[in-house]
Amino acid sequence: MAPTTTIRITLAALGLAAASPALAVTELQWWHAMTGANNDAVNRLAEEFNAAQGDYKVVPTYKGNYGETLNAGIAAFRAGTAPHIMQVFEVGTATMMGAKGAVKPVYQLMKEAGEPFDPNAYLPAITGYYSTSKGEMLSFPFNSSSMVMWVNKDALKKIGLGEAPRTWPELFAAAKALKGAGFPNCGFSNTWVTWLHLEQLSAWHNVPLATRANGMDGLDTTLEINGPLQVRHLANLAEAQKDKTFDYSGRYDSGFGRFTAGECPIMFGSSGSYGNVKGAAKFDWGSAPMPYYPDAPGAPQNSIIGGASLWVMGGKKPDEYKGVARFFTFLSDTNRQAALHQSTGYMPITKAAYEKSKADGFYDRNPVLEVPLKELTNKPPTENSRGLRLGNLTQMRDVWAEEIEAALAGKKAAQQALDEAATRGNAMLRQFEKQATPR
Repeated sequence: MAPTTTIRITLAALGLAAASPALAVTELQWWHAMTGANNDAVNRLAEEFNAAQGDYKVVPTYKGNYGETLNAGIAAFRAGTAPHIMQVFEVGTATMMGAKGAVKPVYQLMKEAGEPFDPNAYLPAITGYYSTSKGEMLSFPFNSSSMVMWVNKDALKKIGLGEAPRTWPELFAAAKALKGAGFPNCGFSNTWVTWLHLEQLSAWHNVPLATRANGMDGLDTTLEINGPLQVRHLANLAEAQKDKTFDYSGRYDSGFGRFTAGECPIMFGSSGSYGNVKGAAKFDWGSAPMPYYPDAPGAPQNSIIGGASLWVMGGKKPDEYKGVARFFTFLSDTNRQAALHQSTGYMPITKAAYEKSKADGFYDRNPVLEVPLKELTNKPPTENSRGLRLGNLTQMRDVWAEEIEAALAGKKAAQQALDEAATRGNAMLRQFEKQATPR
């Protein structure tokens, strides 16, 4: 064979090799709802994974707030264009479980991909929310949080308080004093109104939000959000709203900036807001457990998790699933989990990462980040405090918020508002029960 011919064949072979799909990087789409410092953390994780290997490229995309991301994912699945990974907030769990064919359970994903996976390595208080009654993990815990009370320590000092109020009566009194100490428009406020004032309130006081262990034990659940404790609390809020001892900041988390800007000296919000507080607050700040009513038997009980998990969408190729499984193994690394927890305020999802943080003395230096963990593990969970799994909960939260808003505006008494919230919510539960697949 002539040398020229040999060169031509070699070059052709190299060209074919360069064009070979075997050398192509498989992209894995990850839709999420993170903003600010947490968005930076998501992008950093993707960059680290992409740099650590050459077979897969995780592409994170912000799709709006939690509700918008869930709606976008459902619409994309119906259109056949769903991402590989979708971040879904905890109240969307029942919706995802009931979506036949829409998801690939994580325990199946990891087994089929041959990735090392031990469900017992993860914190049970977190994974229990995202698992079947048999302990099979359906989604991958990612950014787990709980509700905490963020406080402006400088403001508290103005009214003679060296620590945050521990009970609701103490909090209402402190907030009234704060109004006269330079905060006329907001003694205290909150984000995620139903998460705090119905869901966490009920669990923290060991009273039911709904029957059937708050829906964890079956679809045929009925709301109990209009019980004596919930009605009493809403009546107290409505009274405090009149003079802005309490000032409502909306249904979701858009009002959290009122705290970091110094407008509201006490703000209830996710422990996952740590990164934003650290970066934006220009005053001495801290966090404390949610308050409780001291005459409520056994209170406080334990908090329930918030945040979100990563759901793997159905209908993808085996090689793509293998890449998702490798990414989840990457996320579970002890050092990486500890670093993620310490930078964002979200809880470590593995026992090893929690123990590493304690052993490193991290909580001695940063006690605010152990507050949600102490809340979550304050007492062994009961049927009232394991969590909640209610169908259509994302839409139902808006219904509940609408009724709460009517009470805060003085348009309805607290009992009437919560009675109607329960009636309307129960209708949504029955609709979901008819449509959902058996668990």
